[in-house]
Amino acid sequence: MPKNASSLPAPPWLARPGARLWRCASAPVEVRRFHSSLADYAPTPLTELPSSAREWDVGRVFVKDESWRLGLPAFKALGASWAIHRILAERAADAADAAHGAHGAERGPVTLVTATDGNHGRAVARMAHRLGQRAHVFVPRGVHPQAVAAIAAEQAQVTEVSGTYDTAVRLAAERAGAPDAILVQDTAWPGYEQIPGWIVEGYSTLCAEIDEQLAAAGVVEGPDLVSVPVGVGSLAQAVVTHYRSRPAGRAPALLSVEPEAAPCVLESLTLDEPVSVTTRDTIMAGLNCGTPSGIAWPLLRGGLDAAVAVTDADSARAAADLAALGVSSGPCGAAALAGVRATLTGTGARERRTALGLGSASVVVLLSTEGTAANPRAITSR
Repeated sequence: MPKNASSLPAPPWLARPGARLWRCASAPVEVRRFHSSLADYAPTPLTELPSSAREWDVGRVFVKDESWRLGLPAFKALGASWAIHRILAERAADAADAAHGAHGAERGPVTLVTATDGNHGRAVARMAHRLGQRAHVFVPRGVHPQAVAAIAAEQAQVTEVSGTYDTAVRLAAERAGAPDAILVQDTAWPGYEQIPGWIVEGYSTLCAEIDEQLAAAGVVEGPDLVSVPVGVGSLAQAVVTHYRSRPAGRAPALLSVEPEAAPCVLESLTLDEPVSVTTRDTIMAGLNCGTPSGIAWPLLRGGLDAAVAVTDADSARAAADLAALGVSSGPCGAAALAGVRATLTGTGARERRTALGLGSASVVVLLSTEGTAANPRAITSR
């Protein structure tokens, strides 16, 4: 345990024994091949943080730096690019089939509609513009004006919503009911599951890169702990899928990290059923979600070892620490570091460490999901 840490208060936390024994199906291998075919694709860095390893008394700590992914400052482009590729491929196939019928006609551009706390909407807008399609993005209150402007700069129509993220999702779904409009949302509910599933599949490339990069760094058996920032849980779903679909080998502990202002996954795991929570202001705007994704929930329930919630101050400190180490990380990305720090320090740290199976030789991977350009660290008036 780090020196002088035992006096810190215990964070909101839940441990779930047995998750490392749970198994699920794997993601399709063609996702990585698709991303590799893109002109601007390159694996993002996996940077070692020796100072964090010393702080937490573990063997090695790495951070997956998603501050520049496919030309955008966050990992979300992986899911948006794969999902839109699948959408347009199916649309083209349907048009080709229709062309053989009496009323066949070539289809024009489609409007890709989504709601976003920032990064997903910008990724959808970027891919839509690149592929000659239109985008309409609904943005809830609390998103920084610079993030909203960045979406508009991708040639998207932007509608700012006075309500929460969940309200923006509802309005986007209503707009997508219009002709030649398709909802590209990274959360799912009954009757809307295929496209969110494609988005989650897109994130599998990030996990595959980590495997290769750890092996190159001499970590052949993989990590012992992976820390994942969580909003609706789609990235965490991809991480669970990756590590819980392996038939053999070491299964790492998986830790979800949320803002204390929006702990929908922590609350759902505590109650053992998906629930919605009332959210509050937070600098972790991209994680400010009140309801877990419907398709993520079964995997989060089965495969997450633990969940923790962190404060804005925790996230801000973590972002500053990463910046000092040369890693650009916004408040959502820095939550991964903040969550491990909260878990391995303070009152009850020894018990939490034991629950995660960590020792002095353990390898920890932090998923820093965004750079500072993605989500300026400030709270706007609601």
